[in-house]
Amino acid sequence: MTRTDQASPVEPGTTVKGAGHKRGNTRALYTPQERQRRDESIWTIVQGVLAPVQFVVFLVSLGLVIRTLTTGEGAWAADVSIVIKTLVLYTIMITGSIWEKVVFGKWLFAPAFFWEDVFSMLVLALHSLYLVLLLGEIGTLEQRMLVALAGYGAYLINAGQFLWKLRMARLEGALAPQAVTA
Repeated sequence: MTRTDQASPVEPGTTVKGAGHKRGNTRALYTPQERQRRDESIWTIVQGVLAPVQFVVFLVSLGLVIRTLTTGEGAWAADVSIVIKTLVLYTIMITGSIWEKVVFGKWLFAPAFFWEDVFSMLVLALHSLYLVLLLGEIGTLEQRMLVALAGYGAYLINAGQFLWKLRMARLEGALAPQAVTA
């Protein structure tokens, strides 16, 4: 069998399909104005810094949670790490909402990121449930850690959604007409 596909996943002159603004029969993530606002916003940089910080916190915390579940040791460290992860999550959600307002004019659920925001609500709910269990001294240590793991699983899916959109935006950006200076 012979491959006939192009080196690029997107042929020149096409737009990337995804959630967002309609462009004929396809949908682009950003209008030219939204792309400009995105590129000029300090909140884009904030998100770009917070996302990898959150991932590192997640990895450390995941290790501590798994250690606690498998050995029964280190519960205090695991709890502290989950609280830190939750605080970083709240921070990135608040700043992400501000970013969406600046770029799309909506605090949340802009068409280009609707499903990512919907899933983010599940991530927030699970992390918040963990805090309720911890602070309310409800349930067992194992139950609390399992809620944290469920939150972490949802976070991984949500992070994958955002990475996919980042890739789509880059592909779309490569196809966007470049400004020519005189």
